[in-house]
Amino acid sequence: MTGFDLTELLAARGAERYALHSRHLNHQLPRMLHTIGFDKVYERAEGAYFYDAEGRDYLDMLAGFGVMGLGRHHPVVRKALHDVLDAQLADLTRFDCPPLPGLLAEKLLAHAPHLDRVFFGNSGTEAVETALKFARYATGRPRVLYCTHAFHGLTTGSLSVNGEDGFRDGFAPLLPDTAVEMGDLAALERELRRGDVAGFVVEPVQGKGVTAVPPGFLRAAQELLHRHKALLIADEVQTGLGRTGDFFAYQHEEGVEPDLVCVAKALSGGYVPVGATLGRDWIFKKVYSSMDRVLVHSASFGANAQAMAAGLAVLAVMEDEETVANARHTGELLRSRLAALVDRYELLHEVRGRGLMIGIEFGKPTSLGLRSRWAMLQAARKGLFAQMVVVPLLQRHRILTQVSGDHLEVIKLIPPLIIGEREVDRFVEAFTAVMDDAHNGGLLWDFGRTLVKQAVANR
Repeated sequence: MTGFDLTELLAARGAERYALHSRHLNHQLPRMLHTIGFDKVYERAEGAYFYDAEGRDYLDMLAGFGVMGLGRHHPVVRKALHDVLDAQLADLTRFDCPPLPGLLAEKLLAHAPHLDRVFFGNSGTEAVETALKFARYATGRPRVLYCTHAFHGLTTGSLSVNGEDGFRDGFAPLLPDTAVEMGDLAALERELRRGDVAGFVVEPVQGKGVTAVPPGFLRAAQELLHRHKALLIADEVQTGLGRTGDFFAYQHEEGVEPDLVCVAKALSGGYVPVGATLGRDWIFKKVYSSMDRVLVHSASFGANAQAMAAGLAVLAVMEDEETVANARHTGELLRSRLAALVDRYELLHEVRGRGLMIGIEFGKPTSLGLRSRWAMLQAARKGLFAQMVVVPLLQRHRILTQVSGDHLEVIKLIPPLIIGEREVDRFVEAFTAVMDDAHNGGLLWDFGRTLVKQAVANR
């Protein structure tokens, strides 16, 4: 027996968390957290809440960027992981066919009955990488189309279909992929006519800005793609597993049947990283066309027993607790209550989204006093007002949210799918208080001036 004791280690060194990150990890993370006052110390978490050392609760409206679909430390998922560890399975032998991956694939495919097979990897970006490779090989074509402002991951292949220059800058050369405007069928068809397109990868609701595809777009895009012998790839890494009020977000549009579907995040239960790429039988059979190609695409930790057990537990909980229906109902309640505030606050421009994926967009006010303050922020850096709202939500009201993307005046809400009316009430009351302060010229604008100074210093 070794002398390692995790509880003892955390008790002895846990207070060094920010210093350790500054010295050994991404040094800009603690700097950013200190600057905006997000440098909290959370001691534990349960469901949709964090707790600090004093026992104060913090409402989580971020869900670890969508990973914590069932909230934190769901007892069913925890038990499944204890069970799989206690079973001491012969895992990752690489030369057998364990049952758990097959069982999880069967469960996932039941929600996409037009698809036949699954590849398990370790993350959302890996699920997208798999789809890109499979589409290229299956069609024999090199190019994949994507939407402007898309986010599909940050590894090199996924970065090639990332629609944000801020993520791409300095990492060229990337793959020869091409962006089209979301909803622009003419641009899509123009690219398809060149005859070298393997597929089109699209988020049914973009995470950046929380922008849904226009009605009818996916169906029309699918028809165009298939006419030109290219594939439709649905990136459901964030939108899948009930987030938008259907199991998959593409299911909001009748008749849409993507050729490849990427999932991850919530499938993990918040414990073990897992990604999955669902696809048609003929695509998989083309990639794995012979025994010589049996390992042509694989992942060292893919389909490990802990990840598979977590995924099976997540799907069981979703069914038993009807989390998809809850996301639809609670999301509509939250969105409608926030939308009712648009006419009340001139800084509030729009509330949009589906299910429990909601975007709150701010815009230029009409009154002279507010307009001058807004202009001050915009001159320094677009997106500062949204940050001004996020900070007091945490510091004054103990609610964790995020700005939806760089240079965007949008807050994104992606809470655990288990929240209910209590959490809706708490968020709406806190948001109303912050908006009141913003429109009354209160302390919020003092913090805004601090953000302006910081933005100018960083130029």
